[in-house]
This record gives sequence, structure tokens and C-alpha cells, in this order.
Amino acid sequence: MSKRVLIVGGVAGGMSAATRLRRLDEFADIVIFERGPHVSFANCGLPYYLGGEIIERGKLLVQTPERLRQVFNLDVRIRSEVMAIDRENKQIEVRDLATGKIYRECYDALVLSTGAAPLMPPIPGLQREGHFSLRNLEDTDRIYHWIAAKEVQRAVVVGAGFIGLEMAEQLRRRGMDVSVVELLPQVLGPLDPEMAAPVAEELRRHGVVLHLGDKVERFDEPSNGAKVSSVVLASGKVLPADVVILGLGVRPETKLAKEAGLQLGERGGLRVDEQMRTSDPSIWAVGDAVELRDPITGTFGLVPLAGPANRQGRLAADSIEGRSGTYKGTLGTAIVRVFELVAATTGANAKTLTRANLPFQAVHLHPGSHAGYYPGAKPIHLKVLFAPDTGKLLGAQAVGEDGVDKRIDVLATALHHGATVHDLAELELAYAPPFGSAKDPINLAGMAAQNLLNGDVVAVQWNEVPALVQAGAGLLDVRETNERERGFIPSSLHIPLGQLRARLNELDRQREWLVYCASGQRSYNACRVLTQHGFRCRNLTGAYRTWAPMQG
Repeated sequence: MSKRVLIVGGVAGGMSAATRLRRLDEFADIVIFERGPHVSFANCGLPYYLGGEIIERGKLLVQTPERLRQVFNLDVRIRSEVMAIDRENKQIEVRDLATGKIYRECYDALVLSTGAAPLMPPIPGLQREGHFSLRNLEDTDRIYHWIAAKEVQRAVVVGAGFIGLEMAEQLRRRGMDVSVVELLPQVLGPLDPEMAAPVAEELRRHGVVLHLGDKVERFDEPSNGAKVSSVVLASGKVLPADVVILGLGVRPETKLAKEAGLQLGERGGLRVDEQMRTSDPSIWAVGDAVELRDPITGTFGLVPLAGPANRQGRLAADSIEGRSGTYKGTLGTAIVRVFELVAATTGANAKTLTRANLPFQAVHLHPGSHAGYYPGAKPIHLKVLFAPDTGKLLGAQAVGEDGVDKRIDVLATALHHGATVHDLAELELAYAPPFGSAKDPINLAGMAAQNLLNGDVVAVQWNEVPALVQAGAGLLDVRETNERERGFIPSSLHIPLGQLRARLNELDRQREWLVYCASGQRSYNACRVLTQHGFRCRNLTGAYRTWAPMQG
């Protein structure tokens, strides 16, 4: 007798489970229920269609129900909402949204891929016409037609996460005046503040107005020629808007699971085991609705990303078919393009590690994307976090114009396999002048971390400088004179590296010296000189290029 598998929800997780099941079991009876009109679409591509980089709407449709039926023999039922789960009798209750008919279906295995819904906080005026969130093709169509019909000129984006910044970029590319409102004092919360600072500067450079550390108090009736709202901020500022895009994050859609008595986690997501099985042995769950253990911190969390959802769907299918395999957690690897800049992250950031009371060290560096003598090399702002005892990798972030994706993927792979900074230093990576350097930025990050672990140098972070200076430490700038003329850390003494040995008598041996250059390499060399001449010193990791953007 063939197995009957019901899947609630399509897109990344649900469709991955369905197609994997079919490849494993030609005779299984597989039925997919999707509340909306599209079962498989590229939701990560939606902002780029709105901005005009993706021209054809049809390119966003990955698969149609007809095609899935032909190729995979899947019974796909769109506009079908699952209303309830009867776990005792292994049945679900379904409403056909086109006819209103309610019917029941039996299952041997059930997969929940119910996703997440946009956060809609109780802000007065939030439901006004012309306010949109962006989660599916229907949202996209509504925004697209609104912009065209209203001849939108002024857009307000609420939330400076990945989706918010993608939308800000795309709307600005269409020639709109764009303002972004973010409660945090920085853009891109998954990044540490010094890594997010260049992204904020890039947004401003392209004319996007940022209101950081502020929040929307209410949406008033439009004034000053606005077509939708007057967006009133806590600071008292009023932003006229012809369209409002809400990018405040998402919450897992678990109402169905909760009513069925399935176990939920502290963050409101479905708890699953390492094979994506819920607290009911006949029910699996995948995608944005599940809550999983973070492999770095050990805490549970929600990470709504397409890549993990696809892998979870595949693993759930394997589990249903009795195959072994475990899900090793989600590192939160993510990347975003903001005009000419790219920002990416993997693993834990400093904020997360601090909250989890996990000790860590961090190195910043600014190597070129490829060999400096080959034209077009661009600096990569790279931060690597690691355990101070073992050197085990804990997380990494990268920002730059070129080469960011390559490096973050290497670091994500290393994290997945529990690598250390010593492994980074030893990695053999492809090298030719147009693509990298003989010492790749990954190798350099590993070597910089090794220098700390071996005691060759002591690091100081950008945010530790004020307290140390107040306690009596001195600041030493070892850059060249022409570099210092473009800016320097106040109260710092200037001795170029090439003159340091001859001018050691100018330094107070009773003080600890915080040494900096442009990116950290020359100041490391200076610290090696000073240490061996009996001075106490620390190298400002990331140096002036990391410190300067954080000074407002």
C-alpha cells in the first residue's frame, strides 16, 4: 500500500520536501496544500522585480502546479487552506477558498511548511491604503501597481534589515526619494555596528535618508503633498510618504500547529528534532516556522532563510522514507547588496556572543579583494570572531565592493565543519592576480588571530579605546604624514613606522601604547618592535579604517 504524505505550504521548504519525496518514492501519494495562488516562486527576487532589474514577472515563478503534476506527479492544490489537524485520526481539515467547500484528508506523514507572516505592530494608522509588506507575489503585484498608478515619488521604508535595505536600494534606483526608519542605532542588525557603518554610509552616498535610533509613532493623514501618510517619528520628525514599505521582520505562522497541540519553543516557532520531526512522530516541520538550536551559542532561535528551508525539506523527506541524516543547525549565513557595496555574515556576532556569555576574541582587517598590483582591487572589511582558548571559529562578517561572497562562503564552510583560525591560516585557496592574493584575506584573518593566540600581540577594539586613554594609555599613529593629514585619532602621537626605531626615546615607557595605522598591518609591525624593546602596547585591530566610521 502506497504511503500518503500531505504537505501544508509550498515555496522553499514544502516544495523541496515534495520533490525529494517523489525522487525517493515513485508510488507515494503526495498532496500539497497552498493557501495562495502560487506554490513555488522566487520570493528572494521580489525586490529586484519591483526595482526593474528583473524585467519579466514570469521569471519569478519557479514551478507551476501543472508542471509539478507533469514532472513529479504531485497533487498540488492552490487556494486551499488547511484549517485543522486531527492528530488522533491522522487527518487534516481543508477549505477550498474558491468554492468554500470543507473536506478532510488522511495522512501517513504530514509536513508543515507554513512559513512566517510579516510583523504588524499596533501602530496607529498602520492599515492605511498604500502601506505594504513584501512576502509573496500578490504583495509584489499590489506594490507594483500602486507605484505605477500613484506616480510615487517619496517612499518610506520602515525597518533596515535585509529586505528593508533591498527595497530602499531598488526604490532609489527607480528615482524615488527614499527614507529608512530603524529603531536600532544601526542598519543590518545581524552585523556588529562597526561593520554596518560602511553600509549606512553607502546608503547616504546614494541619497537614501536614514533615521536610525528612531521609530514610527503613528501614521497620520497625508500632508505636504503626500499621497499616503505623514509618518510621525518618536523624534518628532514627520516624513511625507507616497508609499510605505514595512520591513519589520516576521513571526512564525504556527496557529495551526498550536491548536493541534504540537510543542512550540520560547520564540514561538515549532520545536523539531534533528530530523525535522515535531513532538508528534507523524508530523514534520520545515522552513520559517521552525525553531532550531544555534550551533554556535546552543540557544534556540528563528532564522527565516531560503537555503536552510530547502535543506530542511530534503532532510524531512529522507526521514519520512526512513533514511538517516541530521540537521546540524543554521548559521544564519546571509548576504545583501546595497548599491555598490556587499555585506555578508555567518555564525554569531559580538552582540550575540556577549548575550550568551561566551568568551571571544575578534580581529578586523582590510585586505584587497585580489592582488594589489592587479588593477581594480577593492578593500574587504573583514571581521572574524573566535574562541580565545582553542581558536575555534564563532562567526564572521565581511563588507566590500568585490570578493565578499567568496570569502563569506569559505568562512561559512569552515564554521560548519568546526574549523579553527589555525585552519584558516593553512587553507589552500585558488590564487591568480585577478581573483585573490598569495595570502588570501581568509589566510590573513587566520594569521592575525594566531598572532593574538600566540601572544605575539595584544589587540584593542575600536570601542575600548576611550576608556583605556582615560586610564592613561597613549595613542601612537604610525602612518605616513600624508595619511595623517586626512584624519587621525585625537591626542595621538605621530611617528611613521619607518622612523619608529630611531625615535623610541620620544615614547613614555611607563605608559601602555595603543598603536594604529590605516588597516592594522603596520601597527602590528610597530607593536612587535615596541614589545621587543620593552614597551607595553596593543594593536588597534582594524586600525583607523575601523575606528573612523564609528565617530559619527
